[in-house]
Amino acid sequence: MLTGAVALCVALLLPMVPPVARAQAVGYDEIAPLLAARCVMCHTGTAAPLGLKLDTIDGLLAGSQRGLVVKAGDPAGSELIRRLKGSSQPRMPMTGPPWLSDAEVALFERWVATGLGRGKAGAVPAAQAPAPARPGPGEPVTYAHVAPIFATRCAKCHAPNGLMGAAPEGLVLNAYEATLDSRDRARVVPGQPAASELVRRIRGQARPRMPFDGPPWLSDDETALVTEWVRQGARNAEGRPAPVPVGAEVRLHGTLQGPWQLDELALVPAPSRRDRSPGVGGYAEVRGRVQADGGIVPQRVRGR
Repeated sequence: MLTGAVALCVALLLPMVPPVARAQAVGYDEIAPLLAARCVMCHTGTAAPLGLKLDTIDGLLAGSQRGLVVKAGDPAGSELIRRLKGSSQPRMPMTGPPWLSDAEVALFERWVATGLGRGKAGAVPAAQAPAPARPGPGEPVTYAHVAPIFATRCAKCHAPNGLMGAAPEGLVLNAYEATLDSRDRARVVPGQPAASELVRRIRGQARPRMPFDGPPWLSDDETALVTEWVRQGARNAEGRPAPVPVGAEVRLHGTLQGPWQLDELALVPAPSRRDRSPGVGGYAEVRGRVQADGGIVPQRVRGR
């Protein structure tokens, strides 16, 4: 039997034990649905960032090229938890915000704190990512249809603090507003795929072709979907078309088909500077501005 002094010490110390450490054990089978919904779209297969595969418990426990991401009994020292909370960057999932809720993060913490168990079944099936949504017949293409493509193939680099550090050329592709941001220059001109740098890159009309880790490049179906999204006005997830960024700068690469045509894009004839003698059939860079109708007024055409 505990003496009065010992009992008092125990009573004083118990509240100091983190609640997560005293929680009921959580199995992988309980976190698998969250992994499938928010993580597996990127962290699966040969293209998984840093080789971290989250579609099976064995892949999760194996960690990434940089080492283990979960340490049994140590949520605070587990990189997975740190990424979910944002104490390590980039915060995950890369498609956030919204991030995981506090309750969802707490579930992952309990799984780590209580020993990384597999769950009641012992061995659980792989966490399968849901199939990406595709528009039905007559349904407009929205950001909800193309966001999974950007998340799985682009956002690993084109996000704040991505795999390459800062997003290359400042282009962030993990959120709708960032994708359409034209303060530096417009990469998407709603209604005009041929005037959109994003489309020209994934088609391979502009170099380097994207995604940068290709081949494989985007599939024909994925490329067509992104192209149609832009053609229909780069609608947000609710279906509202985006405004044309009138006056925004563009920087387009491609092949000159004539003095005022870059691939299939007809440029607006206007006085413009010509450098390095760009000729028909040559690869060139066009810098210009966006008109109200989405047309491009060239200011400089340079051979590359």
